[in-house]
Amino acid sequence: MKEGIHPKWYPDAKVIVEGEVVMTVGSTQPELRVEIWSGTHPFYTGTQRLVDTEGQVDRFMKRLQRREQLAAAKEKEEEKASPVALSVDAMSLGTRATKALLAADVTTVGDVMALFEKGDDALLALAGIGQKALIDIKRFLRAEGMIE
Repeated sequence: MKEGIHPKWYPDAKVIVEGEVVMTVGSTQPELRVEIWSGTHPFYTGTQRLVDTEGQVDRFMKRLQRREQLAAAKEKEEEKASPVALSVDAMSLGTRATKALLAADVTTVGDVMALFEKGDDALLALAGIGQKALIDIKRFLRAEGMIE
């Protein structure tokens, strides 16, 4: 055997996992730092352990959470944009008709639509709502595509 061509042999090299010496083996290095060994490997322990390489799992979870937040925000935005959620002030009916609707506890366009589905007489039965207000309500609902 030639001299000086072989690495130095350490018969009691320490195997270190998470800062703790778990065993000694023969090696060409005095210390071996490992992430997984037989005491933590799923094959030997019967449990599953997730090995996170450079935070990939964390990045994935952040992307997933961000996607869910964006979907919730978009849903909320669409709900706000819906004409059903608008207040009766947005209908530009005039002061008298708007006050009459609010006095009858009809506060949103959705409430007006519910009354409208019962028929014109349901709206005309409200004190302060006349033919002109009914025409303006129908005009607004047609413009928003809620009726034909």
